[in-house]
Amino acid sequence: MLPVIYSDEFLDHKTGYLHPEKPERLSAITSALKVATFASQIEWRSPTAVVDRPLISLIEEAHSQSYIKTVQEIASNGGGYLDTDTAVSPRSYDVALLAVSAWLDGVDIVRETGEPAFVLARPPGHHAEREYGMGFCLFANAAIAAFYALKQPDINRVAILDWDVHHGNGTQAIVETNPQIAYCSLHQYPCYPGTGKATEKGFHRNVLNLPIPPGNDIGVYQPIFEKKVVPFLSDFQPDLLIVSAGYDANAADPLAMINLQPQDYGVFTNYCLRITRRILFGLEGGYDLPALSQSVVATISQCLETSYFKV
Repeated sequence: MLPVIYSDEFLDHKTGYLHPEKPERLSAITSALKVATFASQIEWRSPTAVVDRPLISLIEEAHSQSYIKTVQEIASNGGGYLDTDTAVSPRSYDVALLAVSAWLDGVDIVRETGEPAFVLARPPGHHAEREYGMGFCLFANAAIAAFYALKQPDINRVAILDWDVHHGNGTQAIVETNPQIAYCSLHQYPCYPGTGKATEKGFHRNVLNLPIPPGNDIGVYQPIFEKKVVPFLSDFQPDLLIVSAGYDANAADPLAMINLQPQDYGVFTNYCLRITRRILFGLEGGYDLPALSQSVVATISQCLETSYFKV
């Protein structure tokens, strides 16, 4: 069985007409998973209620109090924008808190089982900086999950692999000063947000950025995984691997120019499983609904095909 943490409340973060980061992204994924050949092997779990954990104190490890208050106030005043692309609707603050809670649940589940789990939540998070949100992102889910994991007695090192087509500027900025966290990103360059140069190494040589020119495909990604990603993350010896699982490097995606196919994410997943089975996958980008949903199917299918708990 593979746990998927999901709630219909994640659909209540409204981004507006024609916005690519829309609730239908989750609807497409859940529909695809429910008809997948392995549907009976998915364990659907609801996230822990926001009132049942000290979320604000955890979020404050990644974001300033003033920024958190700004998001709350925009939502309570009927909604607005953090920037031209990043919408806050009346329920967005509450939904973003629940998304963080879901990522933390994922950490707990992976620790308990030693097996992968998938967080199917929105809004995404890897572009959210300490003082502001951007790029569709409100709170830095992956970074917050990493800090939370390090508070647990069995976790001393956390690695974050970001395979979203856009560089996770927020995640990197928040975690790169912590020697117990390694961050690795494969991303199209040049592309939004313009960060993620290969020369950026982190404060403890704990950052590996792998910029990829537009137009490339799995033939370029595989050697990069084999020669750079897997050695970097394996050498770090993480007790937990968090994957910022964006699926916008698909050829069909409208927001970038990389030519991956949905099945290629199964290849990525297999590389991750070589490093550790203690993997938390969390949704980031991906805006072509068929490609997005089939990419998530490929990710989970690969986890189940190699699972010790396969039924």
